[in-house]
Amino acid sequence: MSKESIQEVVQKSLEDYFNDLGEQQPSNIYDMMVMTVEKPILEVVMSRAEGNQSHAAQMLGINRNTLRKKLQEHGLL
Repeated sequence: MSKESIQEVVQKSLEDYFNDLGEQQPSNIYDMMVMTVEKPILEVVMSRAEGNQSHAAQMLGINRNTLRKKLQEHGLL
Protein backbone atom coordinates (compact mmCIF):
# COMPACT_ATOMS: atom_id res chain seq x y z
CA MET A 1 0.00 0.00 0.00
CA SER A 2 1.41 3.36 -0.95
CA LYS A 3 1.64 6.37 1.32
CA GLU A 4 -1.14 8.07 -0.65
CA SER A 5 -3.41 5.08 -0.13
CA ILE A 6 -2.95 5.20 3.64
CA GLN A 7 -3.70 8.92 3.62
CA GLU A 8 -6.79 8.32 1.52
CA VAL A 9 -8.03 5.65 3.94
CA VAL A 10 -7.51 7.97 6.92
CA GLN A 11 -9.23 10.85 5.14
CA LYS A 12 -12.20 8.66 4.16
CA SER A 13 -12.48 7.29 7.69
CA LEU A 14 -12.53 10.79 9.15
CA GLU A 15 -15.14 11.93 6.65
CA ASP A 16 -17.29 8.91 7.57
CA TYR A 17 -16.78 9.69 11.27
CA PHE A 18 -17.99 13.26 10.80
CA ASN A 19 -20.97 12.07 8.75
CA ASP A 20 -21.90 9.54 11.44
CA LEU A 21 -21.75 12.26 14.11
CA GLY A 22 -24.43 14.26 12.36
CA GLU A 23 -25.12 17.35 14.46
CA GLN A 24 -23.02 16.21 17.43
CA GLN A 25 -19.84 18.17 18.14
CA PRO A 26 -16.63 16.14 17.74
CA SER A 27 -14.01 16.24 20.47
CA ASN A 28 -10.52 14.85 21.04
CA ILE A 29 -10.19 13.86 17.38
CA TYR A 30 -6.39 14.03 17.43
CA ASP A 31 -6.05 11.70 20.43
CA MET A 32 -8.69 9.36 19.01
CA MET A 33 -6.85 9.10 15.70
CA VAL A 34 -3.43 8.62 17.28
CA MET A 35 -4.70 5.85 19.55
CA THR A 36 -6.57 4.20 16.69
CA VAL A 37 -3.60 4.17 14.34
CA GLU A 38 -0.85 3.62 16.89
CA LYS A 39 -1.97 0.19 18.14
CA PRO A 40 -1.94 -1.57 14.75
CA ILE A 41 1.39 0.09 13.93
CA LEU A 42 2.87 -1.30 17.14
CA GLU A 43 1.38 -4.75 16.54
CA VAL A 44 2.75 -5.02 13.01
CA VAL A 45 6.19 -3.66 13.87
CA MET A 46 6.51 -5.91 16.94
CA SER A 47 5.56 -8.87 14.78
CA ARG A 48 8.13 -7.90 12.13
CA ALA A 49 10.74 -7.48 14.87
CA GLU A 50 9.75 -10.91 16.25
CA GLY A 51 9.07 -9.38 19.66
CA ASN A 52 12.48 -7.71 19.90
CA GLN A 53 11.70 -4.32 21.43
CA SER A 54 15.10 -2.82 20.66
CA HIS A 55 14.75 -3.73 17.00
CA ALA A 56 11.13 -2.52 16.89
CA ALA A 57 12.09 0.80 18.51
CA GLN A 58 14.82 1.23 15.92
CA MET A 59 12.37 0.48 13.11
CA LEU A 60 9.94 3.05 14.52
CA GLY A 61 12.63 5.64 15.15
CA ILE A 62 11.77 5.95 18.83
CA ASN A 63 13.49 5.18 22.13
CA ARG A 64 12.96 1.66 23.51
CA ASN A 65 11.55 3.09 26.74
CA THR A 66 9.03 5.09 24.72
CA LEU A 67 8.10 1.92 22.85
CA ARG A 68 7.58 0.04 26.12
CA LYS A 69 5.35 2.83 27.42
CA LYS A 70 3.25 2.78 24.24
CA LEU A 71 3.00 -1.02 24.31
CA GLN A 72 1.75 -0.83 27.90
CA GLU A 73 -0.76 1.93 27.05
CA HIS A 74 -2.25 -0.31 24.36
CA GLY A 75 -2.22 -3.47 26.47
CA LEU A 76 0.36 -5.14 24.26
CA LEU A 77 2.71 -6.18 27.06
